[in-house]
This record gives sequence, structure tokens and C-alpha cells, in this order.
Amino acid sequence: MIPTTLTREKIERLQSELSALPQYEPITKHFFHGGMYCREVWRDAGVVVVGKVHKKEHFYLIVSGCVSVDGGPPVYGPHLIMSEPGTKRAVFSLEPTLCMTFHRTDATTVEEAEAELVEEDRTALFNADNKVQGLLS
Repeated sequence: MIPTTLTREKIERLQSELSALPQYEPITKHFFHGGMYCREVWRDAGVVVVGKVHKKEHFYLIVSGCVSVDGGPPVYGPHLIMSEPGTKRAVFSLEPTLCMTFHRTDATTVEEAEAELVEEDRTALFNADNKVQGLLS
């Protein structure tokens, strides 16, 4: 378990504040195989990413690099986190970092996986490919 200092309310407030700043689009790759979905995200140092709320448990692997999760202490890869449903994270990369999530799903497209695995978020700054999207009203 990773100790955190940010509450869900603070993470949502951070997401709102970040929306006024220039956005960084992390390199994101998607892999589907045998009822599994892997999402691979590369982040430069100094980047803050606020994720969406996940509906299902999944693995979150910090493969390499170093991040602070939800304002907690530095976490160096490799490090495996078991995420629970309802999880929304704020991740700050302290150095260039590769993170991956692993999900059980029968989805075969990113759009299907997104619909099944994460809650709709009208305030999200990014789509499933981590491309900046306009805020929905």
C-alpha cells in the first residue's frame, strides 16, 4: 500500500487547477491479449497526471523511474500497486517514468475498454489515448 496525503476532493481540485495550464500528452500505447488489456504510459520528469476513476480492480505497475502517488513519498520502479474500484490517482513523475496498468476485460478496442473500466468524467482533461480533449458541458 502506498501512503497518500491527497484526498479524492483534493485530487479533483488539483485536476481543476491543472485545466488552466498547458497540457502534456504522455506517450500511451494499448495492448489487448487473451482477455487482458495493458495500457503503457511514458511520462517525462516534472509531469502531473490526474487519472479517471476506475470501476474495477487492476494492477498498476511502475516499471521504471520514480513517481509520487497522491502526494505520497517517492516510489521507485519496479513497484506493483493493486488498485481498487473507485480509485482516482494524481501521479507526479519525479524522473522519466514508465507506468503500466493491467486489466481483465473482453474488450478489443480502447473505446470498449474505456467504457467498461472507467467512470465517465465530464471534467477529464484527456481521452483514453491521453490526448487533450475539450471539457464536456
